[in-house]
Amino acid sequence: MVRDDQNEPQLVVKATQRSDEEELANPGYAEEDAFGNEDGAAIRYKTMEWWYLICSLVMLAENISLGVLALPQALAVLGIVPGLLVIFILGVLATYSGLVIGQFKLAFPKVQSYADCGEMIAGRVGKEILAVSQVLILVFIMAAHILSFHVALNAITDHGMCTIVFSFFGLIVCFALGLPRTLKAVSFLSIASSLSIVVAVTVAMISIGIYKPDVGKVLAVTPGISVVQGLGPVMNIMLAYGGHVAFFSFAAELRDTRSYPKALLLMQISAVTFYMVISVVIYYYAGPLVASPALGSAPPLFRKICYGLAMPTIVIAGVVNGSVACKYVYRRIWQGTDVIHQTNFRSLGSWVAICAVLWTLSWLIAEAIPNFNLLLSLIAALFCSWFSCGKAFTCADSYKRPKEL
Repeated sequence: MVRDDQNEPQLVVKATQRSDEEELANPGYAEEDAFGNEDGAAIRYKTMEWWYLICSLVMLAENISLGVLALPQALAVLGIVPGLLVIFILGVLATYSGLVIGQFKLAFPKVQSYADCGEMIAGRVGKEILAVSQVLILVFIMAAHILSFHVALNAITDHGMCTIVFSFFGLIVCFALGLPRTLKAVSFLSIASSLSIVVAVTVAMISIGIYKPDVGKVLAVTPGISVVQGLGPVMNIMLAYGGHVAFFSFAAELRDTRSYPKALLLMQISAVTFYMVISVVIYYYAGPLVASPALGSAPPLFRKICYGLAMPTIVIAGVVNGSVACKYVYRRIWQGTDVIHQTNFRSLGSWVAICAVLWTLSWLIAEAIPNFNLLLSLIAALFCSWFSCGKAFTCADSYKRPKEL
């Protein structure tokens, strides 16, 4: 499908103004969708609503997870004023770029991932580059969750067992919870994930505030900080908005893609507010030596409690990212067939094998890079700025020069 600039507004309006009745009257539109026509399919993927079965909670679980635990230390390096400004400005940019993703999805229903966008923008080469990149970032994020799992168990048990045993146990738990093939199934777990991180961080803030180890030593602006010193904290803040790599997948599994902006705005408003509050409160009371993950700044007993409360987030947010990564590989392998909608041995066996391979790879990365802050900064530097901002703006520009998908 080739369009010129004159056709551009009509296509976008046409995509955004389709009613449910029009879609029922035009079965061909369903065939254009990323998952095709699912009438009578044993496994149906387009099952989520924007708040019920529950796209906004899946997005919250995927975004408000490990990144938030590095924000107080980011303020300790940058200072309160520049740190909060960076959190807010990057939040606004992430919201805008997320809305662009929704508009792109409406205009091109067949798009299910950044790799599909890459094909439209730069042909086969663009598709393969972005396919590898999006799977890599998701696998690295999965690794960060496995790493956090063994950090949490080490804190809870006072290093009661070997770290490798804890991380392997985390691998098994995440793999088992990631076996459902639809985000609808994962969305129920996302309720527990969203609640657990809020409760865990709230308990940490209260306990740190009561003990006040270094109150009064905070800086509004850190003097003499170099670009190199400031880049790591900025990358950690960027990681907190790094969920865009999965947004096409979330939009693709909505019953009505037009409700995507509601889910996005609910998630982004909640995330930006939460990030700013917890980062400044924990930094103010914990002082310049605030730990990363931030839960480590709580007193010993409360540290164990907080890590225990955060366990659902540590596991489930990783499962959400893992589901998106595995879904892309699964759909890519069986592209052009109806295998992904079936329940036979071939469809189930291939799904389990893909999950096993990607989770094992993430476990190996977690063992190779055992430093939490270093791993988060590496993920952000390699991928997040591009996927959260740069790629979305490229999608917006590609309206003027699309290629056939």
